[in-house]
Amino acid sequence: MTSTLILGGARSGKSRRALTLAEQASAQRIFIATAQALDDEMATRISHHQAERGAGWETVEAPLDLAEGIALASQVGQVCVVDCLTLWLSNLMHHNRDVAAETERLCAELNQRAGEIILVSNEVGLGLVPETPLGREFRDAQGRLNQAVAAVCDTVEFVAAGLPIKLKG
Repeated sequence: MTSTLILGGARSGKSRRALTLAEQASAQRIFIATAQALDDEMATRISHHQAERGAGWETVEAPLDLAEGIALASQVGQVCVVDCLTLWLSNLMHHNRDVAAETERLCAELNQRAGEIILVSNEVGLGLVPETPLGREFRDAQGRLNQAVAAVCDTVEFVAAGLPIKLKG
């Protein structure tokens, strides 16, 4: 089975690209959500994403235990969309989890998955250097996470202005 990582900036079209690829597969569609509705803005974003997906999707919530969520949802005849690694990383950092260990767990699970998987992640290292130590720590962790996942994925795309650019595969 194949694995695809889709990178891009905020509102670049990466989630739409992931959904389009998944809908092209003749498989049961599973959406693995990492977001948590901790405030009204995030609740609105989640509702927007749910409406964008439409019917025909099963949702698995995995805000912290993403490797486990993938293990439960990744079977032959299924296509999973993980949206997104950036929120997952934020959740891990917020809960003081070991990011390196969780990244290793995720990559190990991706290497043994049974079904097709498409992961969405933000590329946050293309802009200004964050002003705060926490912002710089997050940017660096996101870059390391993206590199690790890209290394184990079959295909990697970068989306800008809704247009995919193939980086690997």
